[in-house]
Parts: sequence; structure tokens; C-alpha cells
Amino acid sequence: MFKKVIASFLGSRNQRLLKQKQRQVDKINALEPEMQALSDAELKAKTAEFKQRLAKGAKLDSLLHEAFAVVREASVRTMGMRHFDVQLIGGMVLNSGNIAEMRTGEGKTLTETLPAYLNALSGDGVHIITVNDYLANRDADWMRPIFEFLDMQVGVIYSNQEHELKKAAYACDITYGTNNEFGFDYLRDNMAFSKEEKVQAVLNFAIVDEVDSILIDEARTPLIISGAAEDGSEHYRKINKLVPQLTRKEGEGDDATGDYELDEKTKQVHITEEGHQKLEELLAKEGMLSDGKSLYDLANISLMHHVSAALRAHAAFHKDVDYIVQNDEVVIVDEHTGRTMSGRRWSDGLHQAIEAKEGVKIQNENITMASITFQNYFRLYNKLSGMTGTADTEAFEFQQIYGLEVVIIPTNKPMVRDDRADQIFLTTQEKFEAIIEDVNERREKGQPTLVGTASIEASEYLDKLMTKAKIPHNVLNAKFHEQEAEIIAQAGQPGAVTIATNMAGRGTDIVLGGSVEAEIAGLDNPSEAEKEKLQAEWKKRHTAVLDAGGLHIVGSERHESRRIDNQLRGRSGRQGDKGSSRFYLSLEDNLMRIFASDRMAGLMKRLGMKKGESIEHKWVSKAVENAQRKVEGHNYDIRKQLLEYDDVANDQRRVVYAQREQLMNSEDVSETINKIIDSVAESMFTTYIPNDSLEEQWDVPGLEKHINENYLLQLPISRWLAEEDDLHADSLKQRVFAAIRKAYTDKEEQVGPEAMRHFEKAMMLQSLDTHWREHLASMDHLRQGIGLRGYAQKNPKQEYKREAFLMFSDMLQGIKEDVVSNLIRAQFVAEDEIEALEKQQRQAAAANLQFNHASADDVLEAPSDSNSTLEIAEPFIRTESKVGRNEPCPCGSGKKYKQCHGKV
Repeated sequence: MFKKVIASFLGSRNQRLLKQKQRQVDKINALEPEMQALSDAELKAKTAEFKQRLAKGAKLDSLLHEAFAVVREASVRTMGMRHFDVQLIGGMVLNSGNIAEMRTGEGKTLTETLPAYLNALSGDGVHIITVNDYLANRDADWMRPIFEFLDMQVGVIYSNQEHELKKAAYACDITYGTNNEFGFDYLRDNMAFSKEEKVQAVLNFAIVDEVDSILIDEARTPLIISGAAEDGSEHYRKINKLVPQLTRKEGEGDDATGDYELDEKTKQVHITEEGHQKLEELLAKEGMLSDGKSLYDLANISLMHHVSAALRAHAAFHKDVDYIVQNDEVVIVDEHTGRTMSGRRWSDGLHQAIEAKEGVKIQNENITMASITFQNYFRLYNKLSGMTGTADTEAFEFQQIYGLEVVIIPTNKPMVRDDRADQIFLTTQEKFEAIIEDVNERREKGQPTLVGTASIEASEYLDKLMTKAKIPHNVLNAKFHEQEAEIIAQAGQPGAVTIATNMAGRGTDIVLGGSVEAEIAGLDNPSEAEKEKLQAEWKKRHTAVLDAGGLHIVGSERHESRRIDNQLRGRSGRQGDKGSSRFYLSLEDNLMRIFASDRMAGLMKRLGMKKGESIEHKWVSKAVENAQRKVEGHNYDIRKQLLEYDDVANDQRRVVYAQREQLMNSEDVSETINKIIDSVAESMFTTYIPNDSLEEQWDVPGLEKHINENYLLQLPISRWLAEEDDLHADSLKQRVFAAIRKAYTDKEEQVGPEAMRHFEKAMMLQSLDTHWREHLASMDHLRQGIGLRGYAQKNPKQEYKREAFLMFSDMLQGIKEDVVSNLIRAQFVAEDEIEALEKQQRQAAAANLQFNHASADDVLEAPSDSNSTLEIAEPFIRTESKVGRNEPCPCGSGKKYKQCHGKV
């Protein structure tokens, strides 16, 4: 109440910010006559002048008014477009490291040129991040004339780009690319073997287009670079044949029967007791399970992994909704944008199970080699900003996770779109019939219509209905996105009908009357007369469409997120144009069926609904909003949980990557090697001859064996002790240390200092990468099972932090021991042979890499059936004191624990 009273007197924070920015806009506008008076050469020279002022100590923000005025004038001269005042405000919001919410058609692409130019003056580069390669290329080509006029270089990065071209693109002042490519390049750079192989420079300033899609929707899933593991395709094929014989549990209570339960909200499958028994019988018949053995015996845990993946593939993931089959491959469909995500794979065996289900070639499972979440990647930038048409609904999350404030920028012209109330039907069939009727009416009036669907399946069903009703139309979904630009260009033609899957975030405006630029581009060397003729025809069509009511939006169902619905509506009513929108819902829609109240159908019938009738009521609309809030809350919890766990890995990742960077930048690491030798020797010695211990407690044979196995040295320690009475622990330690150091220096004399320095660096990098890879796999297993600690009244997150720290400490010690052992035992070859071997290893590593945007549900959801995670749960039940990695193995083998029963 108090806040409302204050706002009524002082205005909201957003209003106050806009007033401040408007005062700066007035200053920029006052500079316009001065900029107009400059010649092209003088305007271009402003860039060099700004850079000189920065070099002399001027602050970047002190140049803002002049820089923005220069960019606006350059835009007028090169593109014929003058930035609106609201675009200047948007540019200032981006420059301050915040989010500008700008409606569709308000010119976000032109707005970003202002802060991009200003921040590129520092020389550290600016990254402009879009949702797909098409938009990255289009925006770069579109805005290139402005930047190049002002002596700024523009580069574009994309997947499978040649190394030299990508490095050159990053070296440009402004670099365009997708969020995935920037993230993967960061991971690849931290897997590089030398400085020359790295492509990214400083992560200085990022402008994220469609910021809600990238930082919210896609932040549920981490970026993963993985390598292929062993082949388990035969298991997937055999189990795929068994799964259809299992039945889903229906109903509630003791009378309900079935082999498995499906949780549609999280897409998790849980096997019932009845299902366990049936599965064991089926597997025994196939010869995959020995008679009398349980599916949950430790030896059969991997079998359970295959069964769970196959059940999820059949029950929870559907063709043409979650994925499509294209060129004998299963391709994931992005649930938020409706686009295919080529090269991405689900983790935890799910992708292989779906490949078996669809009868395509099964590719190997993967081992994680590098991973990062979008939250942690984008927080690496010195300054981060973003633009979108719909950010205000997620303002709290932007502030909490990224420290970004959302500023709502007013439209250049007042919004006049007519947003009509939802119409709700009892069945899907009635809903689609109403949509066809509405589309037909609009088409006869000459009004273009855009029909938004939430899945490919729905778009194809509507496609069939419209074909049957003889309504000419275009389909834009994941299967046809190559023709996307052409379809969108014509979507504003009078009477045009376009069906689009998740139209949100497409990044291209629908121009009323169609795109005259596309028509001109379709002609070979058009004359001025032809251009004028096309312009005149377009004006007639544009006026006709406005008279008919502008672009009409039809939503075939509500999306899980209100933002996506708002983005679909935002396709209409750009720059003050007329337009209208309406959503058609049914009680059979997924959102209504899964999340809305179970009493909804009864309520609607009590309100007097009959078959074939629709209803518009605030109670029903309220229920839909509540359902969307439930989903948004659930998704926020997933993102928050993912971030909390990844923050632990992120601290470790920074240490490892910083060490890697230091190694690559060092020409001589011999000093570090000497320290590592001392540390490893100390640890080894105290393991077998503890400090302040009696001679009877010394394990001399174990020490001799360890030195022989790890350093190929035959040290007669037992004979020394027998022959020399005055030999005590300290003097023995010094003699052993001296022997190990001598073996190292002998190796250096044998091959020469230069080759040794080269080999030391390569060995440390290789050991660091190998252990980090194994550590990531161990962290994945730990994260999957850590939820079970809750049953022991322990906080899973605190337990994860504690265990992760112990694992990280063990990893660092393991790296040291490997480096020393390998350096002393290594048999050297010629320098050119070493280089050839390194090149071969690089090529082999690159060939096996896969780039995944794994499902967050796979990463985080802990199964509720405790039996299904015995493999993960058992190692954390410790009844005795922990055995150290360097202590003798309790089995009595004489080996160190890490080399015997403690092997990863």
C-alpha cells in the first residue's frame, strides 16, 4: 500500500528511469545539427578521435551523447534510417548493463548499434548474441554498413566454421553469433593445446537479443562437450522390443494396476513392483538376465539404466512434438522456439533409446569432457545486457540470477491492437473447428492471419484441416525453417494464412501488405521504374490490409509460459498498426489437462456449457493464468537448482581453466614441476613411513614396490636400513628424494632442456585434461544420487559441496602424481615424432567431440524410486573410516588404495 502511495506521487521506478533517459535524449538531439554539418570523412574520423580520448583517460560514458549522435547520423547516411528517441533510450539501457523490453517491430536490431559502437571503442570487442545462425548473419549484414562507415569491423561466428575464419571474426570490433556457439567456443578454448588454437579474447560486453529465450528458457539446459563411450546399441535394441509389452498404470489407489507410472510434468517414469517382476521375466526370456537374479543387483545396474531410458522414450517423448526423424537421425525440437536443434543430443541414454524406438542408427553414449550453464557463461562478461519484447514477467529472475534490471521502453507510436478474451471449448475438435471458421472469415475480409501452435503435430493437423476446407496457407515449423524468411515475408499479404510453430522469437517482422524488399530482391537488376511500381502496388495492399483490420493472431492453445503467448500476440500491431488477437483453448489441451484444476470440466458444465459451445469467463481465464504460473514456478525451480549445483562446479572450473591458461602462457614450467616432485615425494613417503612412527610400523617393501612401479627405480631401501644403523626416517627421506630428483635430471640431460620443457608442459596439460574429464563424470554421478541424502536428514546441497570438495582435492593430488610418474617413466622419441603424435591426438579428439544441450530433467531430477539408484546410493554409506588414496589398500594386495580397489 505504502509503495502505491509513493508511486502515485513520484511515479514508478520505470517512469523515473525513463525521465532520466529522456533528459539525455534531449542532449543527443541537440548535437544532431552539428553532426549533419560534418562531411563523411569528418564523421568517420570521430571514431579515431573517441579512441584517442579514451586512451588519454576519458570514461566511456562521457562519450555517450556524441557517440550515439554519430551512430544515428551514420545510420541516416548509409541506411536511410534515423533512430527514434525511444531507440536512443533503449540503447542507453543496454549500455548501462540492463534489459530493454521493446515491443516487436520497435527496431531492436537498429537500437543495438548504439551501445555496440560505444563499447567497441575500448578495443576489447562486443558480442551480439542471437538465437540462431540465420538471425546472426542477417543482422550482421544488415547493420554492417553503419559500422563499416565508422571504421568498425564486423564478424560472424557459426558452427563448423574454419578455425582461422572464426579467430578473425572474434578479432573484429563487433562479433555476431548464437548463444550456443559463444558458449561452446569458450569450452573449446579451454580444451585447446596452445594459445594459437584459442579463438575468443576478452569477454567484454554482450548484447543478448531475445534475452528471455536465451537466459531464461534455454538456461534450464547446460552446454556439454562430450566424447563417445562404449557401444551399447544392442542392449537398446533388445530392450526396445520389450517395452511395448509393459502397460502404464491408470487410476489411483490400491485397485490401480500397471507396470509403470508416468509423471507428465517432469517426463519421468517410475516402475511399479508389478512392473519389476514382469521386466525380470521378460529380460530372463531374452537371456539378458540370469535366472534368480534381480534387476537391481549391482551387476545389473547398467541394464536398469537402459530400461529406464527406453520407458521414457516410449511414454514421455513423442515424434513431431519433442523430436523429428530427419535423414535417418533423431533431431530434437526446441520446446520454446519450435526449431530443430541439429547436433544436440539428450543425455543419460535417452537419445539412444529414442533412436532404437524409431529404428534409426544408434550412436554411442557420451562422456562429458567440458560443461557450463548459460547462467555461469554469461556472468563471465564484464558487462551484460539484453533486449526482448517480453521480459517484465521474469524481472525477478533476471535481477536475482544476473543482476539485470528490466526497463520497459515505451512504443514509438501508441499500441492499438485489439486483444480479445480467450474462447474455451470442451474438446479439441470443437476448438479446431472454431479456428477454421475464424480464419475463413478473416481471409474473406482480406485480413492476413497468423495461427500459432505449440507443436509440429498441431501445425500438421491444422494443415490437413485447412487443406480439407480449401483454405490456401503456408506452414512454418521445424521441418520447413529453411523457407522461413520467404514465408514470413509474405505472411502480411491480404488474406494470407500462415501456420507457425512457436512463432515467438523468430526475429523477423511481418510487414502488412507483404515485404516489398523481398519482391525487389527477387528481380534481376530492377530499374528505378520497376522499383517504384512495386512500391505503389505495396502501398495499395498495405492500405487494404489496414482497412481489413491488420494482422490477426490466432493462438491454438496457451503455451506453458505467458511470455511465449505475449510474443505471439506481439507479432501484430507493430509501429501503431491495427491488429487483433484471440486464443482458442480446450479442456483437452496439455496445459489445461496437466496443470489446471481437475474440477474445471465440472465447473464449465455447471456454467451451462454444451457440446459445440464456447465460453469466455474470468474464472476460466484465471485458472489458465494459475496453470501457467505453476509451470513457470516449476521451471524457475529447475533453473535455480541447476545453477546452485553448477556454482560448485563453476568454482572448480575457474581454478582448472585458470591453471590451464597459466600453463599455456608459460614457456618454462620446470619450477612448478620441481615443487610438484617435492610434494608428491613427501606424500608418498609419509604414506609408507608415517611421521613420528616406530621402525616396526614402516612399510618398507610397499615403499620399494611403489617407487619401482611408479618411477621404474630399484632402490634397495631394506638393504640400506640393514647395513646402516644410523639411517633414520629423515635421512632416508632425503636419500629417496635425491634418487627421484636424479632420475628426473638424468632424463633432462638425456633429451636436452628444450625438449624437456616442451614435454613437461604437454604432460601437465594432458594430465590436467584427463583428470578433469574423469572428475566431471564423477560429479555427474554424485549429482544424480545426492538427492537420496535427504532421506538421512542431510541437506543434499551441503553434502554435494562437501563431497565435491573432497573429490576435487583428490583430483589435484592425482594430477601431481601422474605428472611426476609419467615424466620420469617416459621413453622419449624425436621432437618431430612428438609433434606428429600431438597432431594426431588433436584430430582424434576433435573427430569424436559432440556438442550437447542436454535435458535439465536428466541432469537434476532425482528418481523417487530409491531402488533405481542403488548404484549411486551405496558408495555414500560409509561404516568405517575413509581410506586415503595414497594409503595401502585394506585388501592386502600391497598396492596403494587408488591403484587397487579405489580406482575410478
